Amino acid sequence: MQNLGIDVLFKGTNFVRLLLGLWVAVRISLISVIISIVLGLIVGVLMTSKNKALKAVFRVYLEIVRIMPQMVLLFIVYFGTTRIFGWNLDAEVSAVLVFSFWGTAEMGDLVRGALISIPKLQYESAMALGMDGKQIYYYVILPQTIRRLIPLSINLITRMIKTTSLVMMIGIIEVLKVAQQIIEANRRSSPNAAFGVFAVVFVLYFLICWPISRLSVYLEKRWS
Repeated sequence: MQNLGIDVLFKGTNFVRLLLGLWVAVRISLISVIISIVLGLIVGVLMTSKNKALKAVFRVYLEIVRIMPQMVLLFIVYFGTTRIFGWNLDAEVSAVLVFSFWGTAEMGDLVRGALISIPKLQYESAMALGMDGKQIYYYVILPQTIRRLIPLSINLITRMIKTTSLVMMIGIIEVLKVAQQIIEANRRSSPNAAFGVFAVVFVLYFLICWPISRLSVYLEKRWS
């Protein structure tokens, strides 16, 4: 254990600090996911609108999110906007804003894809049965859309949890930042600490993301 550098985690409150840092990353991702799902459902429906101007706006929004790295967005929101507008924006709030901005676009595109994947025949059949537009969406389209979305949105959750590691770049003390602090504090006494500490961080991320990933696979198989 000592040769691997894991022993430093059992000094003082190092392991507790690591877990608290992990909770910070998970908390940011969970808040961002909830916001992204709610707004993404609305954006996804609007993306299927026949209004060309509206579709063009959301297309530009989606392309910006896909092209722009999340780290650049974090720097723009946290460092750029504070200087331009002169406000004191909290680092965690900045992270939630950026990940929600990213997640809403991704979720919206998933919703759009799920909606357009439903055959037009089902719309026509529902109309032939005398259903109006609201009933068609509520009883026919929405259940199928949710079934298609759940496995895909679960994958988005795991991606967001892993991507929150970038928030250390704007000073948030999350799990990777804590790991670096532990390694730096024990560099002389435990020169191999980097291997052991980051290996534990990997295991912690795995323990969080793997069950979520397996849930996605299970739902895909069950509903296929």
